[in-house]
Amino acid sequence: MKTITPEEVLNLFDANEDLHIVDVREDEEVANGVIPGAIHMPLGQIPERFNELNKETPYIFVCHAGGRSFSACSYLEGKGYDVTNLEGGMSAWDGELEF
Repeated sequence: MKTITPEEVLNLFDANEDLHIVDVREDEEVANGVIPGAIHMPLGQIPERFNELNKETPYIFVCHAGGRSFSACSYLEGKGYDVTNLEGGMSAWDGELEF
């Protein structure tokens, strides 16, 4: 499974890359802020909502510490999606937040 560090994501933002980030945390967690532009799709909803994602689009998955996003990546990788897990999750993120 591919992984990416928060620093690498920040560098991609600085380079104006078009990033597709999926936040798999629960509603009460995302209320504290998300990475700008992230899609909110709680982990428990992924089996019924994964078809909202495009198999041709690379996605970066994030949760609080990296465990739930790892699970999401494992599941979606098995279905043929291009997914990358954000190492350390939001607990390691020190970039901007969107509320």
